[in-house]
Amino acid sequence: MLHFNLAATFLHLQKWMLMSNINLIIEERATSIGKFMVGRLLPFREKRMVGPFIFIDHMGPVQMNERENMDVLPHPHIGLSTLTFLFEGSIMHRDTLGTEVEIKPGAVNWMTAGKGIVHSERTPAYLRHSTKTMHGLQIWVALPKELEQMEPEFCHINAEDIPAWTDEALQYQLVAGEACGRKSPVPVYSKLFMLEIKSSTAQTVNIGSELYGEAGLYILEGGIASEGNRYGPKQLLVAKDSSLCSFTIEANSTIYIFGGEPFAEERFIDWNFVATDKALIEAAKQKWIAQEFDKIKGEENEFVPYPALKRK
Repeated sequence: MLHFNLAATFLHLQKWMLMSNINLIIEERATSIGKFMVGRLLPFREKRMVGPFIFIDHMGPVQMNERENMDVLPHPHIGLSTLTFLFEGSIMHRDTLGTEVEIKPGAVNWMTAGKGIVHSERTPAYLRHSTKTMHGLQIWVALPKELEQMEPEFCHINAEDIPAWTDEALQYQLVAGEACGRKSPVPVYSKLFMLEIKSSTAQTVNIGSELYGEAGLYILEGGIASEGNRYGPKQLLVAKDSSLCSFTIEANSTIYIFGGEPFAEERFIDWNFVATDKALIEAAKQKWIAQEFDKIKGEENEFVPYPALKRK
């Protein structure tokens, strides 16, 4: 009887998935990144990428006392752009281009690794002996194949420069890319979008015609209702197509819709390295093990070892 009920339930789920525009539901998975636990959303075994988005971690909220601080030591990247978007807290970013900038809530830190860059992320000096909270999203966007070996770049966009507007009691922000007839100043390298929607009251959302390619919807807080089903916080819904149909956003909710045109080529990930060619990843790995990447000024003797070496 138990096997029959399970089979019936699975059959019902299959039928519902065929009728629904939601193709996959991904729950946050707790993952350790040293001193912190994060909620990992991408990559997922059944969905490695959504458009060009290849990695998403939900950090926190993490409460830290006056003796606890964030100290992510220098580590490398290739073949991607990183997008850091904070809800609470502050991070001091330093990299091998000579960048030293504090990331605050609402701002966008956009670092393009290209052929290789090294950066560190730490609690700023003025906050290191006080209580603080860290909460935000860490995102990787894969570069187009022809730009994987481009020169590294860095761009910081202040919160007030991110396009924001209100439409029928819905508050929108275009964090990156193009959507809804608007364009974010974040210098992306492929056709993509990352849109924040907030609502203090229950509202119907219908922006499907404004999107393109693949689309995912991440619920940070609150919930949505779609096609007779309710979805809550820490869930990523991957749509069958970018239309997403229409859905109801609950009162006091914050969601993120992201995606874009997918690449034709497969992407490989090894630690912090992303590429279409495993040979590029292997070369970067050996270069990091030999400590031949450029160094961050003032942090020349600190680095995160390649994980395989840490396990020995």
